[in-house]
Amino acid sequence: MILLQLSAGQGPEECALAVAKALRRLLAEAEAVRVEVRVLEEEAGVSRGTLRSVLVALQGEGAEVLAEAWSGSLLWICASSYRPSHGRKNWFFGGARFAAPSASLESEVRFETLRSSGPGGQHVNTTDSAVRATHLASGISVKVQSERSQHANKRLALLLIALRLAECAEEANEQLRAERRLLHHRLERGNPRRTFRGERFAESAQ
Repeated sequence: MILLQLSAGQGPEECALAVAKALRRLLAEAEAVRVEVRVLEEEAGVSRGTLRSVLVALQGEGAEVLAEAWSGSLLWICASSYRPSHGRKNWFFGGARFAAPSASLESEVRFETLRSSGPGGQHVNTTDSAVRATHLASGISVKVQSERSQHANKRLALLLIALRLAECAEEANEQLRAERRLLHHRLERGNPRRTFRGERFAESAQ
């Protein structure tokens, strides 16, 4: 099982429309090579029928090749349907596949089994196949019931935990970068606590 995310990033609505179109194309390509696709999460765009991002799980012999084909920077060339007079026709979006979690991650996660609930056909409410996984150190928790077997739900839960941890690490790095930028802009001009001069960087008396 492979997780693949398509995202419009910080792009305009045309990029979000590209993501929605890409998802339909991905589903068609997956069907052609008999790869099962499950849509796990969607973030809708502002305009109807658009997607800022979508997270899917791919499963099957051709999943690896399919995920690779949709990874990296992607371009949609088309005149804007939202801004007909706009000269731009290149709309970039991206695909990213997420690596399998480390072998040690499972030992850091607490699993609970529970009965599936909600829509899902005849198998719902018949077995305790749903799984809630909690990463003990961070408190990140996910519930998975999309698969019919407990083992498959557990495997998907681990993938989602790994994804959440990666997202948290990325957010922390971005916050640190933002704090550094803020510090740069807040540097006080004048009234320094210490002053240094010359090539030798010698300190001058205040």
